[in-house]
Amino acid sequence: MMNLVLLAALSLSQGKPASLFDGKTLAGWEGDTAKTWRVEDGAIVGGSLDAVVPRNEFLATTKTYRDFELTVSFRIEGDAAKSNAGIQFRTKRIPNHHEVSGFQADIGQDYWGALYDESRRKKVLARPDKETVAKIATLNAWHTYKVRCEGDRIRLWVDGVPTVDYTETDKSVEKDGIIALQVHGGAKTVARYKDISIIELPAK
Repeated sequence: MMNLVLLAALSLSQGKPASLFDGKTLAGWEGDTAKTWRVEDGAIVGGSLDAVVPRNEFLATTKTYRDFELTVSFRIEGDAAKSNAGIQFRTKRIPNHHEVSGFQADIGQDYWGALYDESRRKKVLARPDKETVAKIATLNAWHTYKVRCEGDRIRLWVDGVPTVDYTETDKSVEKDGIIALQVHGGAKTVARYKDISIIELPAK
């Protein structure tokens, strides 16, 4: 009986998943929708296989989030040596600039499953071992990221495989921000995202 009560309490505290993408429009998102971002076949798509993506571009939510569990299906296409993308969270737009600043669940090259700090510290904060990367590093295939943020703790999974369990020790790092989808500049590449949902958690 006690276990059932605990499970029910956990379910209530986590809330219900909310969809961030309706599969048809970019309602609730903002970014370069003139040249970079569009909707194709039920997915948000950025980039091109016909021309080099000139710079990093980000499609961002108009709402900010603090503690949550985010699930995103993604697919990256192009040159394996150069193609890169990622999912930003607890992130801010840099004023009058195309870049953003904050955490990124990385995709592509040698960064599959890694936690990167975009524009701020400009470095990998945590990453999986090579054996784990070998299981998940596949271009031209759909994968699923899960990102869970609870206070200072950030955890990442790709296709259910845990890749990062990181605790932020810098108390100046903000715990809330937008969620954004990235296509990285410098390659002929396409990044696709769909089935984007979030469960907001009680703030820690």
